[in-house]
Amino acid sequence: MAAAFVIVAAALALLFPSRHLPDEMVMVLPSQDGHRGTVVVYRGGTREVLDQPYAMSRSIGGRTVKMQGSAEEVVGRRFAVTLQALPQRPQAFMLYFVTGTDELTEESKGELQKMLDALAQRKVPDVLVIGHTDTAGDLERNDRLSALRAETVKGFLVGIGIPAERIRTAGRGEREPLIPTHDDVEEPRNRRVEINVR
Repeated sequence: MAAAFVIVAAALALLFPSRHLPDEMVMVLPSQDGHRGTVVVYRGGTREVLDQPYAMSRSIGGRTVKMQGSAEEVVGRRFAVTLQALPQRPQAFMLYFVTGTDELTEESKGELQKMLDALAQRKVPDVLVIGHTDTAGDLERNDRLSALRAETVKGFLVGIGIPAERIRTAGRGEREPLIPTHDDVEEPRNRRVEINVR
């Protein structure tokens, strides 16, 4: 198999000499959340590691060339329209509730405003709001309570101008605990609403 690959590679090299190789550019773009990735480029027997924001490797006709201007300028000049057309990254939030109610805990009241501020910056988001309960109480009541919690959060989102038709809600009751427990156990981390935005 390896020998066959070498023969095919040699044949391709004869058919497509280096002057006919396509131009290519590889660049590491910084992430919105600060995460930095790494790309390894193999070209013409050389290995190049790109592990910094805007690190770039470019070749023309199979030959590595030096970049003209800074990589940020290259991005701004050549790819600005493409980057602006990309959808925003999905976001996820979690809010917690007082036992047996659709009232936010004090800590989540503080988190609510941060979430609303972040969502107000997004252009026409699609939002999925899923309510949950702990295992205290009966199943049917917890189903209703989880749906009520999701609808309460939807009301906050509509209040900042997100169209109601862009928000889907669901109640999962006690079926999907974050922290598995026995029945009839109060667990604050299970009394939650998950908000997924894209």
